Amino acid sequence: MSLPSIRIAASGALTAFGDETETLTALLAGRRALEPRPVHGAAGGDLVPIALCAGRAYDETLPPSWLPYLRDLAARIPAPEPPPRSPTASLPHSLPWGSPRHPVFVTGSNFGVSHLHAYRASGGAPGHLDYGTPSECVHQVAAALGWGPDVTVFSHACVSAHLGLLQASRVLAAGLADSALVVSFDFISAFVAGGFHALKILNNDFPAPYQDRPTGSIGLGDGAAFAVLTLDRGDFVLQGQTLHNEMHHFTANRADGAGFAACLAPLPALAAGRRVWLKGHGTGTLEAGRLEAAALAQHFPGAPLVSWKGALGHTLGSCGLVELALVIAALRAGRAPGTVGAAAPGFTAQVAFEPFSLDAFDAVVCTSNAFGGAHAAFLVHHA
Repeated sequence: MSLPSIRIAASGALTAFGDETETLTALLAGRRALEPRPVHGAAGGDLVPIALCAGRAYDETLPPSWLPYLRDLAARIPAPEPPPRSPTASLPHSLPWGSPRHPVFVTGSNFGVSHLHAYRASGGAPGHLDYGTPSECVHQVAAALGWGPDVTVFSHACVSAHLGLLQASRVLAAGLADSALVVSFDFISAFVAGGFHALKILNNDFPAPYQDRPTGSIGLGDGAAFAVLTLDRGDFVLQGQTLHNEMHHFTANRADGAGFAACLAPLPALAAGRRVWLKGHGTGTLEAGRLEAAALAQHFPGAPLVSWKGALGHTLGSCGLVELALVIAALRAGRAPGTVGAAAPGFTAQVAFEPFSLDAFDAVVCTSNAFGGAHAAFLVHHA
C-alpha cells in the first residue's frame, strides 16, 4: 500500500550512555561506551567489546536485570491522546497503549532468549521460562507496563525495528488506529555474545565502522527505544520506508551489493531537492561495510556518512529505533556525531569521522542491514 507521510509525535532511547540526549552528548565528544568484558560473563572467556547500561548485570538474573531499565524508559512514553469529547461527555477519558485504537508493536532480536540457557544451566528454575521466548517475554513486559492486549511482536535480526515502524505506519494509513507505539529492546547477555563470538565477528578488537583495514570486528551494546507514530502530530516526518530481502545466505550478502542497491533505489526521488546526510548501519564488519558504503555513495553522492556502533556497540534488532531517536536528537541539536572509533582511510570519501553541523542539511537517510541480506531504510526530516 502507498503510505502517507507518518509523523513522529515522540521518541526516546536508552543506551549504555543513558538517554538519547546523554548519548548524543557522548557521541559528539567522541566517547566510546564499549569496554573489554569476558564473553561468557562469570564463566570467563575471551575479552570482547560490550557496552552495558550502568549497573546492569551481564549474567542472567530473575527477575531480568534489564526490566527496571525498560520500565524507566517506558515511563517517558506519553499516554495516548484521548478521543475528542462528545457534546454529552462529562469527562474526557484515556485508554492505555495496547487498546484497539492505540496498538503497540514490540520489536527486537533477543528478547529473553538467554533465559532458555539459564533455565538449563540452573537445573530448571521455572521463572526463566517466563522470559525465554519472544511471546512470553513480551507478555511479561506488557503486564509490567500496563499495556492492553493489542500488542504485536516482530523479530527479524537487525531490521526488526524497521518492520515494527512499517507495520505501525500501515495500520495508521489504513485508518485502523489513531496512534501507534513502537518499542524495541535488546539487552546483551553472555549467551547472545557467545553466538557472535563463535562467528569470529565479535573478537578482542574494537569496531571501526567503514574504516578500510585488514580485519573487521563488531561490538555489542544494550539498547532500547520507543517512537509514537501518528498521521498529524509531531515535529518530524518518517517517509519512504523501504525493505528488501535478498534471501541469499544464512549470514552473507550478495557479493555484487545488489540487495543494498535495491533497498535504496526508491529513496533518491523522495529526497530530491533535499540536502541529505546518511546514518548508516556500519557495524565494523568489512564486506558488508564496503557494500553499504558503496551503495550509499552511488545513490547519494557527496552526502556525509556516519555510523555510531563503534561507540555504542551493535544494539541488534533494536538498532533502527535506537538510532532513529538519536537522529531526532541530533536534528534538534543541529549537530551530528561522526563515526566514533574509526579513522581514515574510509571505504569511501563520504565517511565522516568527525562531528559536523546540520545547518546545511534538512533530511537524513537511515539504514539497517541484517543477516542473510535483509535491508531496510527510511527518510527523516522536519515536519
